[in-house]
Amino acid sequence: MDASLLQALLVGLFVSFCLIGQLIGIYTNRAIFLAFGVGLILGDVQTGLIMGATAELAFMGFGVGAGGTVPPNPIGPGVVGTIMAIALKDTGMDVETALSLSFPFAVMIQFVITFIYSLNAGSLSWSTKAIQSGNYKSFKLTSNFTFIGFAIFGFIMGFVATMSIDVLRSFVNIIPEALISGLSVAGGLLPAIGFAMILNVMVKKEFIPAILLGYVCISYLQMPVIGLAFVGAILALNNFYNKGNGGSDEQEEVIEDGI
Repeated sequence: MDASLLQALLVGLFVSFCLIGQLIGIYTNRAIFLAFGVGLILGDVQTGLIMGATAELAFMGFGVGAGGTVPPNPIGPGVVGTIMAIALKDTGMDVETALSLSFPFAVMIQFVITFIYSLNAGSLSWSTKAIQSGNYKSFKLTSNFTFIGFAIFGFIMGFVATMSIDVLRSFVNIIPEALISGLSVAGGLLPAIGFAMILNVMVKKEFIPAILLGYVCISYLQMPVIGLAFVGAILALNNFYNKGNGGSDEQEEVIEDGI
């Protein structure tokens, strides 16, 4: 499919809004939200949601910065990956391959965003000088430099990505079929790797049986996701009430020892 100029403008405005939302803390820069909006504008919400959900699983691990590291930006899979998955569907492009191809864009976008932050590192001192001198117009401008930079970059990113569908199609067509198959396999592994990275940091040994049970339910019992969610809810409630009883008994024992 090819996108119209109106669709490209709408995607650009949508990405601009999502980047500004990141600054005010409403989490509009998440891959699932970006992919849903792009899918809605391009007329394929289903593919957009699938792409967004798959990217969210991958970014559970890849999207978390450890220490001073900066993770890839969700705009890569949320916007570029979704456009690839929707516009190049007729060429055999699947969500997994689009996810793999979008990761270089995710890294590049994060470099640009870091550059915008660096350019505006002095905005606080500029704003302070402007308000001390009574120049309120300059104060409004300098205090909102980051918003303006994100808005401009988001619009350009969304607009160019949407209008470059023919370029993306030509790029994908020159990739050998064997490499496309490999990227599809790698893209399918990325959510599992991202989830494993989170588990490596957060999992406790008492939760390992629940994780193994979930694997058995999905792989061997072919249980649907809704059924697995009910199983998880049952385990969570059981763990909650058991801990509650244990906590009250322990409290009573402490009181008795105190008396």
